[in-house]
Amino acid sequence: MKFLQIEEPNIQKPIIIAAMQDMGNVGSIVVNFINKSLTTKKFRTAKTPFPTYVIDNGGYIDIPNENWDYRYTEDLIVFGGGTGQPQENQELNELCQDVIDVARKYSAKFIYTLGGFHTNRIIDKTPKTFVTTTSKELTKHMQTLGIDMTPQRSLITGFNGLILGFAKQNGIQGIGMYGEINHPEIPQYRAAISIIKTIEKLTFRKLGDVSRLEAMAQEIEREFNN
Repeated sequence: MKFLQIEEPNIQKPIIIAAMQDMGNVGSIVVNFINKSLTTKKFRTAKTPFPTYVIDNGGYIDIPNENWDYRYTEDLIVFGGGTGQPQENQELNELCQDVIDVARKYSAKFIYTLGGFHTNRIIDKTPKTFVTTTSKELTKHMQTLGIDMTPQRSLITGFNGLILGFAKQNGIQGIGMYGEINHPEIPQYRAAISIIKTIEKLTFRKLGDVSRLEAMAQEIEREFNN
């Protein structure tokens, strides 16, 4: 994994939101929405030197340009989005460690991550966001706020779970937010909206108008139901 520092943002003690593409593209939808809505500015890039897949265009292939950006605005750092995530454990670990190194560099106290939560419950248009944290004390605090906690013991794989483990190992508080989805194979905009509202509740800040995401959700539903 290669890292390129583009500039040094003048920020201290930011919140970090870090998520990569996963089931239903939830992580990427939320990260891309925040970056566009808050007009964040790129200051660091992570790039894999080897392709994790190739794109077959029907007779010839292209190599994807896989990289993931760190962006910032005021007291917020946003990492991830894009397409895909590293498939090799070593690259995934390097990426998680770099997020932790950036968190330490700017004295971040909190890392939020997010993704999809595959469920058989028919969620219709009102998916819940389930939360898990890096400590029992933080979980108790979430419960006092009326937040839905993850309902059972499970494994969370990939970046959007592993980063919580890295945060805990390094004494940084972390919260994982996972929006309910029924169909992991299609973009889940309503799950993304649910997570955005949860982030706003926990951080006491507006992230932007979600009406465009609502419109995208309706379009996907029309296509899926035809």
